[in-house]
Amino acid sequence: MAYLQRICFGLLVALGASVANGIETPEYTVIKTYPDFELRQYKPHLIAEVEVMATFEDAGSAAFGVLAAYIFGENQSESKMKMTAPVQQESREKIAMTAPVSQQSVADDPDEKKRYRVNFFMPSKYTMETLPRPNNPAVKIREVPARTLAVRRYRGSWSTKRYRKEEAALLEALKRESLKPVGMPIFNRYNSPFSLPVMRTNEVAIETQND
Repeated sequence: MAYLQRICFGLLVALGASVANGIETPEYTVIKTYPDFELRQYKPHLIAEVEVMATFEDAGSAAFGVLAAYIFGENQSESKMKMTAPVQQESREKIAMTAPVSQQSVADDPDEKKRYRVNFFMPSKYTMETLPRPNNPAVKIREVPARTLAVRRYRGSWSTKRYRKEEAALLEALKRESLKPVGMPIFNRYNSPFSLPVMRTNEVAIETQND
């Protein structure tokens, strides 16, 4: 347990570093910049993913240790991989995509547990054939196909209330621009829990298509 805690601490510190300090992020092209979000085209990429039953605010920490152990050697080849960003969190349960902003913001019970998928983006040098296989069956390797995401970036708290406010703002903006959400919203976190909230870079993203 102490070994796993040291791994997690090291990775959390690494997440506190900026992308400029060498942390790899998924590759994308900005298609268009809107007042409230960017429309991005992402290339296919691999992820390591864990599904957890937790509250919105606890899902990341519930999955982090398992994913951290995998990239720090808990795999069949005992390989260590570099940390990447962001850590992504996505609900497994449907949301009311057309709900009014006020209702969507207050509908969440912060203590309610739901199913979430949390993932680490895998370094781009790996393919499905060369990526080390996880020892823990809870860790699933998946290829995410090329897709178009609407992404709203913000700084500050990781709270459910703040996230839902930003999510609702993104959905309203998509409606104004006649862009249709076709997937579940994704929560991107680029920094460690040790970082001050005002310094945190966060994103809410969702796959889209034109009407």
